[in-house]
Amino acid sequence: MKASTIIKEKPYLMWSTTQYDTLSDEAVVEAVLQFGDMDDVKKLIAILSMKTVAEIFSKQIKRPRNNYSPAINHYFQLYFQKHA
Repeated sequence: MKASTIIKEKPYLMWSTTQYDTLSDEAVVEAVLQFGDMDDVKKLIAILSMKTVAEIFSKQIKRPRNNYSPAINHYFQLYFQKHA
């Protein structure tokens, strides 16, 4: 199963495209962490692994600009510090 399956099942997580099979794991991680619920996050981790999702998130938040809200950014920094 690919990570993009989550977006295909819940297209409201990423409304900018309908070509779900071409989405990168990075785009899916960002959409799920920012707009998904905890069940979506658990499904994403089951597909990609905790380590992979944590690494992608870590790379994304180190950029000068990212799309995570401050609350989401803070929550998942703490979450991955504890669980990854």
